[in-house]
Amino acid sequence: MDVKIEESWKKRLAAEFEKPYFATVTDFVKSEYATKQIFPPAKQIFNAFNYCSFDDCEVVILGQDPYHGLGQANGLCFSVNDGVRMPPSLLNIFKEIKDDLGKPIPPTGNLERWASQGVLLLNSTLTVEAAKAGSHQGKGWEQFTDAVIKCVSDEKKNVVFMLWGKYAQDKGKVIDESKHYVLKAKHPSPMAANYGGWFGTKHFSKANAYLEENGLKTINW
Repeated sequence: MDVKIEESWKKRLAAEFEKPYFATVTDFVKSEYATKQIFPPAKQIFNAFNYCSFDDCEVVILGQDPYHGLGQANGLCFSVNDGVRMPPSLLNIFKEIKDDLGKPIPPTGNLERWASQGVLLLNSTLTVEAAKAGSHQGKGWEQFTDAVIKCVSDEKKNVVFMLWGKYAQDKGKVIDESKHYVLKAKHPSPMAANYGGWFGTKHFSKANAYLEENGLKTINW
């Protein structure tokens, strides 16, 4: 697997790419792409980093693993390609933005526009087999994305971390909350959101208020 990743990330994560676990991940993922249908397309595995450089990163949203349906995943957590029906979790995210900021629900669930503004849309696991949710968990991706979160926490300040659901919150325990803004809520999936703890959290207005207070550019959600 040729790691085509944006230079500012490549520089800071160089040590991770040299570790034995990453070689194991690489071999596993190569063999999976060679023999099965895997999402996202191989060239989009590191899209989260390529759309949002380390230097530009102001917000981190953590997901679990990519969507496993045909044509959905594009390497950005919660995001789907243009023309693809919005998954329920993403629709709930946009409903909350509408309630929080008064913005209409957009016609596309493609979140490239967020990423290009400085939102790192990071899944814990960067690949998945078609129709098999969680199939690439426990193969080493989690160690890599833990290192990414720790890198952002250690080397930057005043980053907004959005941790939705227990999985993301557990993964975010490495974040130094004394110098970053950590927002926690239930997961936006209908199973969790419909029982309270997602709608009304106003994470998007809170994030922008914090960024503005710290002299950083706000996000056009």
